[in-house]
Amino acid sequence: MNLSPLKAPTWALAAALIGLSSCQTAGHDVDAQSHDARSHDAESHDGDSHDRESTTIPSRLDLGAFSISLSVKDLAASRAFYEALGFEQIGGVPEQNWIILRNGHSIVGLFQGMFEGNMLTFNPGWAASQNHPEDFTDIRDLEKHVIASGIVPVTPITDEARKGAGPASLVLVDPDGNPVLIDQHR
Repeated sequence: MNLSPLKAPTWALAAALIGLSSCQTAGHDVDAQSHDARSHDAESHDGDSHDRESTTIPSRLDLGAFSISLSVKDLAASRAFYEALGFEQIGGVPEQNWIILRNGHSIVGLFQGMFEGNMLTFNPGWAASQNHPEDFTDIRDLEKHVIASGIVPVTPITDEARKGAGPASLVLVDPDGNPVLIDQHR
C-alpha cells in the first residue's frame, strides 16, 4: 500500500468544518508485511529531542472524532450512493475531488485520486457534533504513547510540529496493514 504522497486536502477531513487549513506531513511507503520494522527511529521521538515540555500521558487516550476516509474512483457516483443512505455533505470542495458527508454521528470522507486504499481517521480536539472539547489528548502525547507501546509511526509528526502545539498529523499501520491517520487541526 502506498501512502506517498498524500495530497493536501487528505489531511483536512475536519478542517473544512472548523475553518483551519490542512496539516502537511511527508509521506512514506508502507509495506504492510513489515509494519513493525520502520526506517524511522522511534527513539528519536521519545520527548527528549524537542523543546516542548514533557507531559504525563493520561490513562485514557482521547483520539477525538472518528471517520473513515475512502479513496473513490468517481466522486459524483460515490456521493450519490452515500446520499441515498441519508448522508449529507458538511464540508469539502468537490472541485478539488474531496467532500465530507455525515449521517448522525457517522462521518465519511470521499477522496478521489488523493491516496490508495481507505484509512481510519481520528481527529484529536474535534468532535463529530462540532462542539470542540477544550480538554483533549494532544497528538504529541498520543505519539509518545504509541511509540512507548512499541508502535512506530510510518509517518511521524514532523520535527517542526513536534516543537510546539497545534496542528499535526501522523500515520500508523495496524497489524493487518490498515492505515490509521491521526490528524489534529488545532
